[in-house]
Amino acid sequence: MALKEYKLPFGRGFQTVMLPEEHVSDVLEGVPTAACDIKEATVKCMRRPIGSAPLAQKVQKGDKVCLIIADITRAWNHARDFTVHVVNELNLAGIPDEDIFIVFAQGTHRAHSEAARRIAMYQHDCRDKNMLTHMGVTTRGTEVWLNKRVAEADKVILLNALSTHDMAGFGGGRKLVLPGVAGWDTIQQNHCHALGDEVGSGLNPDSHVPCFLVHSLINADGEVSGMVGGDPYEAWAAGAKETYRMQKVPMKQKADVTIVSAGGYPKDTNLYQGTKCYTSSDMATKKGGIIITMIEADDIMEPPAYLDSFKYDNLEDMEKALRKCFTIPFFVAFENLITATTHTIYFVTKPENFDIIRKKTPQIPVTTVQEAWELAKKQLEKEGRTDYTINIIPHGSAIVPFME
Repeated sequence: MALKEYKLPFGRGFQTVMLPEEHVSDVLEGVPTAACDIKEATVKCMRRPIGSAPLAQKVQKGDKVCLIIADITRAWNHARDFTVHVVNELNLAGIPDEDIFIVFAQGTHRAHSEAARRIAMYQHDCRDKNMLTHMGVTTRGTEVWLNKRVAEADKVILLNALSTHDMAGFGGGRKLVLPGVAGWDTIQQNHCHALGDEVGSGLNPDSHVPCFLVHSLINADGEVSGMVGGDPYEAWAAGAKETYRMQKVPMKQKADVTIVSAGGYPKDTNLYQGTKCYTSSDMATKKGGIIITMIEADDIMEPPAYLDSFKYDNLEDMEKALRKCFTIPFFVAFENLITATTHTIYFVTKPENFDIIRKKTPQIPVTTVQEAWELAKKQLEKEGRTDYTINIIPHGSAIVPFME
């Protein structure tokens, strides 16, 4: 039996595992895509946008321009690297720094630390009703409360990255407005549509307009591989199409065992963000199979609402409670528990996280991916499985596996 070493991201480094090569069905990686020159690509997407006049023609002197930017949990979007080029382009169009401000689209995430910058920055607080203004009611009856600064701006520009998303299909774009700068009640009322119509049906299978959008496209190595700019819907849709091209990965079969990494830092800083890799691993694994998940989780307690959601005797009780008081951390916990109860999950993380993992979830914590594989192998041997298959996903939150 020939053993081969496989390397997967973990935190700011990597871990390796020796596996029997003949049992490895697929190593599922996104389409290799080279990094781009961020300044060049950003300027180009603003001056030759999709479905829109150039950014310089969308604003005029005297406009108060709001830049909505994803919060710190989306640091992988590289907004820190391209925002300055957006501000400079606005300057060239006659908008001085003092007429530009940033609102961080924190949704229900934690606040940022203060930092001095050349333009004003504001942190959205979805629970501060004094910060909100009523914008109307959606066709589904959702009362829409948005950040006052965003609502009162003359022009709003959305800055983020395109990525696949287990609830919205693709992230970025409209999500910067809702949930990004919406009120708490609006967020929870809207997100409740992620559930099916009735208790027991589980997840829903279908789960002031900005003037411009500038979004990065991120390759499997976490680098900016391109930029899209223009109409908030058309540019977003074009970016989503390119993201899907990079992330749609064919696989030969669903495997008995899937080894998946969240992708390393910053995607595995906490469980809430790291467990996005459960979606791809669930798609790549037979029901009842084994999943080895790698999430370092330096900040395991963030957000507390996620871990606090694992307190119910069964999934039905959890779903009933979720329907009564819907929050995104609660929903993600529910989604993850479905995966954890339909598979055996060996959870590779820091030793100091073991007690929390054992207490809060049915997952089995281990220190290394090699240790996890040895446990999985013993389980397979105990079950008399000699013809098992293995799928490997080094960047679990950055691919969408599908059957060839």
